[in-house]
Amino acid sequence: MPKKPKKQQQSGGGTPATVALTTAGADFTVHSYDHDPAHPSYGEEAAEAMGVSPDRVFKTLVADVDGALTVAVVPVAGSLDLKALATAVGGKRAAMADPALAERTTGYVRGGISPLGQRRKLPTVLDVSASSHPTICVSAGRRGLEVELAPTTLATLTNATLAPIGRA
Repeated sequence: MPKKPKKQQQSGGGTPATVALTTAGADFTVHSYDHDPAHPSYGEEAAEAMGVSPDRVFKTLVADVDGALTVAVVPVAGSLDLKALATAVGGKRAAMADPALAERTTGYVRGGISPLGQRRKLPTVLDVSASSHPTICVSAGRRGLEVELAPTTLATLTNATLAPIGRA
């Protein structure tokens, strides 16, 4: 059974994601690793580096649902079902957002976009599979930095909807 994550204070202020977690008084653990720019998948690299099952490491994707940017948080082991995402937020069509727009809107770089502490708070949908784990890992706001926390904590802090938006 995994240990309960402990709140970890960040020196130097941390990232906007870790600052948001600390400000909220949330329990979380920060994991850092040396990012390899040549690795083909940020999420799979994180899972390998931390020795965590890929079904517990979630990637943060930004999609355009009927003209509105929406955050989708799904396991790195699978992919995002765009139609299911649109349905989850009451929309008709979804497509991946332009990466530059996603970066400008969230304040994070691709491969380091966190669902927490974004520059502009966006509607967020967390894949329902997250609730089957005591803790999950998501980007802490930069490549090579992950935060581990309870899925309920993530859902509460991002005001996320839980829905089946991931595909294996």
